[in-house]
Amino acid sequence: MTEAIQAKPKSAREDLPAPRVMPDPQNPRLTERVMGIDQTGAPVEISVPVERPLTLYLNSQEIVTMMTINDYPEYLALGYLLNQNMLKPDDVVTEVVYDDDLQVVVVYTECGTNFEEKLKKKTLTSGCAQGTAFGDLMEAIEGASLPHAELRTSWLYHMTHAVNTAPSLYLEAGAIHGCVLCKEGEPVCYMEDVGRHNAVDKIAGWAWRHKVDVADKIMYTTGRLTSEMVIKTVRMGIPILVSRSGFTAWGVELARQVGLTLIGRTKGKRFIALSGQERIVFDQSLEFVAEESARHRRKGSDDD
Repeated sequence: MTEAIQAKPKSAREDLPAPRVMPDPQNPRLTERVMGIDQTGAPVEISVPVERPLTLYLNSQEIVTMMTINDYPEYLALGYLLNQNMLKPDDVVTEVVYDDDLQVVVVYTECGTNFEEKLKKKTLTSGCAQGTAFGDLMEAIEGASLPHAELRTSWLYHMTHAVNTAPSLYLEAGAIHGCVLCKEGEPVCYMEDVGRHNAVDKIAGWAWRHKVDVADKIMYTTGRLTSEMVIKTVRMGIPILVSRSGFTAWGVELARQVGLTLIGRTKGKRFIALSGQERIVFDQSLEFVAEESARHRRKGSDDD
């Protein structure tokens, strides 16, 4: 293996400071320049994101091969296993090893694991790039209890402006989803990937790796508010999920069952809350909120 990322035992990780993570659109590994022509036949050159396969092993067992931009393989591996209920929050990970040449990441745990039966129960999700969830994943949120928290509308508007105007792969090359963990409207971990499920898994891995308390955090996504996004947010213990995009019926139903604050179509002055409205504190005058600029509109901005 050419590169090893060491994950120390849990007891040695508890005091690690959590680094603020933001997109790096200038990273040459993440985009390529591609030649083509435009609608007039004139030559054009644009940046496009680079997809790479990443095969995840848990101990000696192959789990899944994901298509990803592969900027944070350790966080993606840990977050995927946590969100698929293959790792428990109190499990001890002894080592995470990543091989860039083989495009393989291996997560080693203190206790043995065997997920052969679980791997037979894959269900295709509605996420971009065809994410997978396992048949018993719903069991992980049954009886879930989310922390009490509040969402001030001043934080909401600050958050959407900060996310939309931050340097990002989306603004550089498009064709990408973003998920952002925020505290009081300030981004603390901003992940992007070709599928929103990868982006949220990387946030889950980052938060677990650095023992981040998510009880007072907000999850923001550029993608749809589907059942998968709701389940993963609840599994992480985050009480508020916000999107610039719309909802699915099952996503709304699940959010209401567990008391998740679910807010979508968040653009400029507008938003719609369909669950957990009791957490919202209306402290921002709309007179002082700017509409979203054309430069920062994402896919689907005019669909809702």
